[in-house]
Amino acid sequence: MKKKFILSAVLGLSLLSLTACQSISNWFKNTREEWLGLEMTVRTFDESSQVIDEVSGKSLSISRNEEFDSVDSEGNLRADSSVLKVTVGSYEIDHVGSSLIAAEEGLEDLFAKYQSTVNSEDTGRSIPVVNRMVSSMKNDFTGKAKVVLIRSQNGTPLATYAGDKVSLYASDAPKTSELLIDGKRLIIYRCDYTIYDRELLEN
Repeated sequence: MKKKFILSAVLGLSLLSLTACQSISNWFKNTREEWLGLEMTVRTFDESSQVIDEVSGKSLSISRNEEFDSVDSEGNLRADSSVLKVTVGSYEIDHVGSSLIAAEEGLEDLFAKYQSTVNSEDTGRSIPVVNRMVSSMKNDFTGKAKVVLIRSQNGTPLATYAGDKVSLYASDAPKTSELLIDGKRLIIYRCDYTIYDRELLEN
């Protein structure tokens, strides 16, 4: 009886730790986006960082348009389409080419408030390999406090986001990155970006 209680307690604690895990949260976010959609705003930009168009929706999802996947010489389908399929409720938008940022409701673009240039110098000594290992673990399990600076393809600033728990994930669409910022989804397509540890900018 005592062993069963201990086993149940260990399993319960394991489940609690998993629910706090960023990777599990990211999986749930992806599943929700695929089946229900997310309340998001999608903006596209020209090379000068001017907004071309903006679309918002309460049930929005973004995926690779598989119709444009190419086929190799052996007839195998490649998952290489650069065309995005944006679904807004019952409507669809196909997008390719220009920079696109999709932000879930609740994420604030700080660039609109504070337009400043990042200039940071870290003179402290550290061990890069250890730092990368710790950062990787934090990315998967807890996330880190980070600032995301997004630029157009020619380097012009587009947007800035920040959060206490920020994790970066690969997308199935080429040239697309997905982030989880304090539980909210951010999708970046055909943009340059830099993600800083927030402590680096605060020193």
